[in-house]
Amino acid sequence: MLTLGAKLGPYEIVSPLGAGGMGEVYRAKDARLERTVAIKILPAEVAKDAVRKQRFEREAKTISSLNHPNICTLHDIGSQDGTDYLVMECVEGETLAKRLEKGPLQLEQTLKYGAQIADALDKAHRSGVVHRDLKPGNIMLTPTGAKLLDFGLAKPAVPLVSGATLTATVTPTTPVTQEGTIVGTFQYMSPEQVEGKEVDGRSDIFSLGALLYEMVTGTRAFEGKSQLSVASAILEKEPAPISTIKPMTPPALDHVIRKCLAKTPDDRWQSAADIKHELAWISQTSAEAVAFSTGARKTLLNRAQAPALGALVVAALTLFLLRPRNLAPVAPTYAFLVPPRDTSFQFEGDTGAPPVLSPDGSGIVFGAGDELWYRSLRNGTERLLVGAHGASFPFWSPDSSRIGFFADTKLKSLDVATGGVRTLCDAPSARGGTWGSGGIILFSPAVRDVLYQVPAAGGSPSPVTSLDPKLHTTHRWPSFLPDGQHFLYLATNHSYPQAEQNGIFLASLDGRLNRLLVSSLAGGVYSQGNLLYVNQSSLYARPLDLDKLSLAGVPVPLVSEIVVDIGVWHATFSASQTNELVFQTGSAAALSRLEWVDRLGKHLSFINEKGSMFGLELSRDDRRIFVNLGDPSADTWAYDTMGQTKTRLSFDGGAVSEAVWSPDDSRFCTAVGLPNNRYKLLCRASNGSGPTTLIYESDDQISPTDWSPDGRYLLAERFLHGSTEMWIFPLNSKDPPRPLLTSSATKGFLQTSGQFSPDGRFMAFTLSTQAGPQVFVVPFPEGEGMWQVSPEGGRWPRWRRDGKELYFVSTRNVITAVDIREKGDGLEIGHPVPLFSFHPSRRTYRQGMSDYDVSRDGQRFLLNAAADENSRPLTLLLNWSAELKKK
Repeated sequence: MLTLGAKLGPYEIVSPLGAGGMGEVYRAKDARLERTVAIKILPAEVAKDAVRKQRFEREAKTISSLNHPNICTLHDIGSQDGTDYLVMECVEGETLAKRLEKGPLQLEQTLKYGAQIADALDKAHRSGVVHRDLKPGNIMLTPTGAKLLDFGLAKPAVPLVSGATLTATVTPTTPVTQEGTIVGTFQYMSPEQVEGKEVDGRSDIFSLGALLYEMVTGTRAFEGKSQLSVASAILEKEPAPISTIKPMTPPALDHVIRKCLAKTPDDRWQSAADIKHELAWISQTSAEAVAFSTGARKTLLNRAQAPALGALVVAALTLFLLRPRNLAPVAPTYAFLVPPRDTSFQFEGDTGAPPVLSPDGSGIVFGAGDELWYRSLRNGTERLLVGAHGASFPFWSPDSSRIGFFADTKLKSLDVATGGVRTLCDAPSARGGTWGSGGIILFSPAVRDVLYQVPAAGGSPSPVTSLDPKLHTTHRWPSFLPDGQHFLYLATNHSYPQAEQNGIFLASLDGRLNRLLVSSLAGGVYSQGNLLYVNQSSLYARPLDLDKLSLAGVPVPLVSEIVVDIGVWHATFSASQTNELVFQTGSAAALSRLEWVDRLGKHLSFINEKGSMFGLELSRDDRRIFVNLGDPSADTWAYDTMGQTKTRLSFDGGAVSEAVWSPDDSRFCTAVGLPNNRYKLLCRASNGSGPTTLIYESDDQISPTDWSPDGRYLLAERFLHGSTEMWIFPLNSKDPPRPLLTSSATKGFLQTSGQFSPDGRFMAFTLSTQAGPQVFVVPFPEGEGMWQVSPEGGRWPRWRRDGKELYFVSTRNVITAVDIREKGDGLEIGHPVPLFSFHPSRRTYRQGMSDYDVSRDGQRFLLNAAADENSRPLTLLLNWSAELKKK
């Protein structure tokens, strides 16, 4: 213990500040600079311990490398008469631990301090430093914000050698710090710390989650009477839901904290920067909510204000929805909805999740960033539906309490209030569902199938409709009428989508009624006495008489240029039963354009004007590009890579796949759809001359994805048994086609986007697993091994031409690079490195059709990026039926 007035170099001790197992801290005065500092010393008896002294020196080096406003600054280091000391910024304020003795923090304080702590941790982690002892006692709250203290783990080492040591009474000052055991303070340890495993920055993220939980609720996330019980809680239990302790906590904050507290590091936020951004966004939207509520009496949102609104709905929406229903009708009111921060809407394609309003108009669910989100239209809050990762085509229960959706080749339901998920039955490649008032769910389980019914509690599905193969190839997008016995659905034909017999049918569960109501390229819904449906690209309303079950009156146009996804015949609109309508406007032709960018995503040049295109493929020599143009009927065109010339290579309007180049770029292969559900695999000269060669003809849809480097095989997707499989088609032998994968473990999961490695020894492809789409590599033509390349989801693999790097697109549309090294008969997979994000064209979500390619050297990327008009917000129209009176 130093006496008052004692000196260490130029520093004079003023008063003690505290003591810990690895140091005493004093307030001191710097005589040279006339400033107050904090001095931390290593006691002489401890200095003799080489391990502790090494940690003391490590703390000095660690802190000196971290220059950040929310990290305590190190000024100096010294030694005098055998006493080693650090000179640090003297931080005035109170510790978070002291503040928490008074109870939970206010929301704005939690968000502010939490974001500052996360930012400090991000700085430390980027510098290669893991704190390992994040707790309230190491956070100082000052007038300027939070300060992160103590990177030295300055606590006595108490080895955890048996269960007996865990039965000691828990105190906040009994961490274990010996090498190979546990480091940290028990209540805030990560599971990997409790188990004595190696830790990284994600361990600090778990501790930060425990801190945030306590800041919000005033209680610790993990409690116990002994170290054993606390450790057990951390490893096996979940903390009490925040909503049960602080019901007014924003769901988005609850989501942030729960993801921090995931037991497995891979399931947590992967960087402290992510948490900082999330907390800042929650703080911003909370402030905007107050601002809009205050100003709602003066103004309504107009189109120019939509971007500033963020994720909120203007307060006028809340006033409208909560108004007494016996008042006089009000005029139609418009509001706008944009996607959650750092995401984009995911409405189109085989795995899209279009927006759906709840029947009572209280909320909306929609897809963004491969997740399903719920947004309240009562108060503007939103949250991610954790149990619905990778969900597609959601629909509501009649009482607006549950959501049906499709994921992992299953039909599932989710309770919006509790988050509980139930699996109901199989649905390998679904095309929509509807939940009737009689407790029946009607759904389309596969691309080319009829409609089935299943009890809402789950069970064995039974068919409700039957296909007439002369007319239709699919029934999809069912929608119940109010009686729960009659329903609408779309019947259409893959080969003749424009035919007049394709459209919206009205049918009954007992099969007695089934007739065409109106021709259309998309499904329809019933609301406010009207059938809402699309003709060309406009949304119409036409009276539907429920007594006669027939249309009446004339159609009235409501909205022009509704987004229509021709790939799955679905239009982006939804209506509640309480007079709300949501829709998205944009080009019906899924416009996009070809763009060259570098590895950072920086724009280099455009190839052509906007158009409806899909199936991008660079030639092996990087001199030409194949792309399909047209919607819904497409032909194959070839561009030069500068975009100065283009050549049409097919004229039948039947292209249904990307075109793949032969190894010498002299030929290409593509798939063409024919009448009566026939498909041909064809090869042609890439200069447009000479005859066409038939490779294969089938009733199954076949889409080539690559041509082997030795020219002997085509790799193609084949649609079989309601799912897609990768198949090998020999070109120079009479061997029959065969599936790439024969393992039962991969059966029933979609296999798409196959690509040969440049040496032909391996094959990369996308497999839609239970956790969503993932990129894998397998040996070719046969061999042992299967390597997962995308740890957190990915699709559309592409090889660099030397085979040393593989690219894929993450579920958040980030192009990612992975180093690949061949080692004997196997592979070494590197760590994925995000390169840049882009907005794929609407048609890219057709399985297997990639919307990017990479140059031979991996330095340039060619993107088929969505045109600007494909990225518009949702429009919410309140009291939409009043628009009919204006027409």
